[in-house]
Amino acid sequence: MRTHARIVSEQASYPLPEGNIGLTGPVEKPEAGTLPLRGDLAHIALAGRFLAAHYVVPLCRRIGANDVSLKLVMREDAEDGATIDAGSMVEVLDTAGSWAWVACGPKGPSGYLKTDSLAPEVAASDNAA
Repeated sequence: MRTHARIVSEQASYPLPEGNIGLTGPVEKPEAGTLPLRGDLAHIALAGRFLAAHYVVPLCRRIGANDVSLKLVMREDAEDGATIDAGSMVEVLDTAGSWAWVACGPKGPSGYLKTDSLAPEVAASDNAA
């Protein structure tokens, strides 16, 4: 008998902050498409440096067969940000419908892409006798 199991995307490895997290002074807001930071969500590595309602440990995924230009907002006609090469690893921070908010690590760049721009997740099969 052959069964198929779906492998969940690998979680990126970042240390979780310890103790009280707080900001001790003014912080400049980064430009769109740079750091993975929105008002509602930020990359876990930015905790303590930037204030967000929630912090997320991203999941690692690979860009599919074609280069992709990240969008600065979640719309087809939005301004393009960085271009990510086909096959590159990205960190998925959030998904909404057919869009994903991704970053190339905590230093960016970050932006939105259609989820079908990501390579398919790996499927594994177990062979049982």
